[in-house]
Amino acid sequence: MKKLLLLPLVFGAACCLWSCNSGEPREDRTIVSGQLNVLTDESLLPIMEEQVTVFEHLYRRVDVVLSDAPENQVVAKLLNQSAEVVVLTRLLTEEEKKFFETRQFEPRVHQFATDAVALIVNKGNPDSVITVDDIVRIMQGKQSADRVGRLVFDNPNSSTVRFLKALAEVDSLPSTGVYALKSNAEVLKHVYETPQSVGVLGINWIVRPDSSLARYVDGVKVLAVRNQAGKNGDDGYYKPSQSVLAEGRYPLSRPVYVINAEPRRSLGMGFAAFLTGVTGQRIVLKSGLMPDSLPPREIIIR
Repeated sequence: MKKLLLLPLVFGAACCLWSCNSGEPREDRTIVSGQLNVLTDESLLPIMEEQVTVFEHLYRRVDVVLSDAPENQVVAKLLNQSAEVVVLTRLLTEEEKKFFETRQFEPRVHQFATDAVALIVNKGNPDSVITVDDIVRIMQGKQSADRVGRLVFDNPNSSTVRFLKALAEVDSLPSTGVYALKSNAEVLKHVYETPQSVGVLGINWIVRPDSSLARYVDGVKVLAVRNQAGKNGDDGYYKPSQSVLAEGRYPLSRPVYVINAEPRRSLGMGFAAFLTGVTGQRIVLKSGLMPDSLPPREIIIR
């Protein structure tokens, strides 16, 4: 926690040093200049696009090349060193950490948000709630999709699939009751066009949709979820609002991490500091996710 609190201070000091020495652009990469390739879990693309846009606007010598992929591809590229900075909804496994141990190097990991896996249905669907038990039974192939609806995922290798498989304690998707498409945008369109389906995607695709998807978002609604007995959130049905995420009552919440595997302290560190700093946390707040630290509010006394 202390390291996390120091990040914005380190970043601010570096920015001051850079601004005091701003002459001709330098070719080498520093904490606030140069090119950086960032690979994000596809379910987090909307919020990361906004983060990159603001970061590049504030630091004109920065060029962030943002791309997205399913979770397993993001991790694979991190391990084969074709990606140095990635954004994931999970920590590295012990096996994955061993790869870096052989290089005598430990990636720097910082949580900067809490995400919610949202369940959406067509606005014409009479259902407005669902239970975790229902989700688990569908994922285990024990419940007909006719009762609740078929679960529709963005990608068979996505983080949302991995998340719900872990929740249901299964290693693979059942042969019935679930369906995987190719992207989060396709999930939105499918639910918009198919009343008896339940879409599974990151909440930021609903709160901050691309303009091309706005009409599809207007045609769907988010289900409220009740947790399993004995767990936080089992006393009612909860939608993934920021206050509910902060209270830990939404059953399908997950952390969001930036993992920096740069061999030296450079632009990746600057970007991570931006995400965990005041401006980055404000962007998280606007995206519908829960910031890791609430940005301070200015009170004007007249």
